[in-house]
Amino acid sequence: MKKKVFSIVSLSTVLWINAQEKDSLNQKKIEEVVITGQYMQQSINKSIYKVEVIDAQQIKNMAVTTAAEVLNQNLNILIEPDSGTGDSRASIMGLGGSYTKVLIDNIPVVGDQGMGNQIDLSKINVNNIERIEIVKGAMGVEYGNNAVAGVINIITKKNYTQKVTALLSLQEETVGKDYDWYKKGNGRHIQALNLGFRLSNNWSLTADINHNDFQGYEGDLNGYKYFNLSNDKKRGYEWLPKDQLTGNAAIRYSKNNTSFFYKVNFLTEDINFRDPRITDFPLGGGERTFISQDRDYFTKRWIHQFNIQTKLGSRINYQGDFSYQTQERKYQDYIYDVPNRQTLSTDEKKVYYDTKVFYSRGMFSNFLDNEKINFQLGYELDNTSGFAGSSTFEFNNNGKNIEQSIFNYANFLSAEWRIDDKFSLRPGVRLALSNKFDSQYNYSLTARYNTTSRSDVRAVFGSSNRFPTYEELYTSVVDNNHDIRGNENLKPETGYSFGLFYDYSMPAVNNWKVNVSLSGMFLDVQDRIENVIVSNEPLKYTFLNINNYRSLLFGGGLTVKKDNFSLNAGVSVMGISQELISGTVVSPDDYNFYAEANLGANYTLDKTKTLFALYYKYTGVRKQFTQKFNQNPSAAPEYILGEVGNFNMLNFTLTQPFFNNHLELSLGIKNIFDVSSVRNTISSGGAHNAGADIQNLFYGRSYFARLNYNF
Repeated sequence: MKKKVFSIVSLSTVLWINAQEKDSLNQKKIEEVVITGQYMQQSINKSIYKVEVIDAQQIKNMAVTTAAEVLNQNLNILIEPDSGTGDSRASIMGLGGSYTKVLIDNIPVVGDQGMGNQIDLSKINVNNIERIEIVKGAMGVEYGNNAVAGVINIITKKNYTQKVTALLSLQEETVGKDYDWYKKGNGRHIQALNLGFRLSNNWSLTADINHNDFQGYEGDLNGYKYFNLSNDKKRGYEWLPKDQLTGNAAIRYSKNNTSFFYKVNFLTEDINFRDPRITDFPLGGGERTFISQDRDYFTKRWIHQFNIQTKLGSRINYQGDFSYQTQERKYQDYIYDVPNRQTLSTDEKKVYYDTKVFYSRGMFSNFLDNEKINFQLGYELDNTSGFAGSSTFEFNNNGKNIEQSIFNYANFLSAEWRIDDKFSLRPGVRLALSNKFDSQYNYSLTARYNTTSRSDVRAVFGSSNRFPTYEELYTSVVDNNHDIRGNENLKPETGYSFGLFYDYSMPAVNNWKVNVSLSGMFLDVQDRIENVIVSNEPLKYTFLNINNYRSLLFGGGLTVKKDNFSLNAGVSVMGISQELISGTVVSPDDYNFYAEANLGANYTLDKTKTLFALYYKYTGVRKQFTQKFNQNPSAAPEYILGEVGNFNMLNFTLTQPFFNNHLELSLGIKNIFDVSSVRNTISSGGAHNAGADIQNLFYGRSYFARLNYNF
């Protein structure tokens, strides 16, 4: 009923709006520009960094609903979903979400455990995204701590060319084979509304709202109503039900050399965990029943953001970002009578995580009246206060609440020197200060050389730190069976990367445009934090800076365009070397390589304007040394070569416009090869695993229909 009412309200809201021409999303781009790692907005072809761009049209053709689904198509990015919590985080170059900085409009996004890292990408919908920019490699000088594997910068729409624009979108999608809109509500149901108002030549307003209703996926389980006296642990969902509502509103001003915007983002999300275990429960008077200990999670996030770009005097460029963000996640436990399908008791809501962040970043550039030399001086500060409830970490954290505040301040300086028309050089340095950690230094050196008028080479060196997480610092689980403790003396990890990138644009022949790219990268992470055994009898664990991690990446890409046809293809080979230490035993550190490939192809029929879109990605077998589990804690540690199985993903979309492009219908299939889980002997059993040696990745093949109406 909730989604039906939302659909009707959304449609009613826009009926008063007169028909307008297509909005700026459908306007032909004059030149593609990027902002990630730049002094000011810059043509992608002139960027000194290698920036990968996923634009709004590509996102639309994919028919995806969240940033997680978009990024999963990119090479060397694996979105690792946790079907137990509903979160999805990006792994770049084999490193998890804590090594990647996620930004929205150049500002790190608040998450449960801080700013910019460990971000749940399924909480970022694509409803108002203009493009996504990706830079791989350590970006510590420009973006500070946790930008070890790279930066993902999500750029939102803030301005429209028409006086009034409105876009209504409704999407219905199966979840595996499950779908029932009228009765149970099985499947995924999305409604979105985008509004844009150009108040004058200088002022504009935008607003959007998105509702994403995911009813969960049972998989090998049987839903929350299932009951079996043998307690076969088949109750519940492999993918938890999730209801998410996101809204954005922004006002923008632009005149001459000054522009600014203020934007507010609000998110609310409810996730339902249904315990697969049941227990015997006395009701009194000799009556008994069977109960489960269920839990609901409730997340609320606010992001207030102000950005200004202007000139100080007649020359100096200033760009300032200011943000105040909060994210609170609560949980509520209750006892559910499974046979009688009723709630017996409900606890009060308690705080799981509560994070508040004030953030500011300012950059000054263009000090010199010189076309060949420019330099940038900047500062960055964030004050993060976090609260973790007594049951946030594994088990119950011994009833301890954790409340900490971390203040970070940094200055960074870089200079860009155009030695001649072909060669540019940019060195950079950052000094970061913190009230929790020692001072950190990061360095970068980037060079770009135009080998010909159609080709260029980029060489990029950079470093970045990763600060320890709340879990690594403050976990405290001590009982008869466990002794797992955080370590407040941990120091930040340090990552170094070096990359070479070659791009070549072939001369156009018969309107065929072909671009070729080649790349090679090396990443080295030192003092990596791991949970290790510090005592066998009694068995004790803690977190220590003991491991090293290295990865090698070689890749190539091909882009082909002609008239209504476009094709993007890529292939990469990545090797991972990881040194693990347990006591005096050290694992082998050989490189283990695996391959990936992707392809995206679009074709539009001339007469009917029908669009055919195909997206494919292959991920090969990944091998990695891991510590063998041993029931005997006094036995010597042993390392074995585990592996994660290979899989293929294929999506297809057909889109047909009607009524002079005002109405658009899309039909498609996601995950045509019906991938759900893969064999994983690197990590066995856990929150994100279906069971021992099995890791859930997707929920199988699904079908969707989407209707867009552009008023």
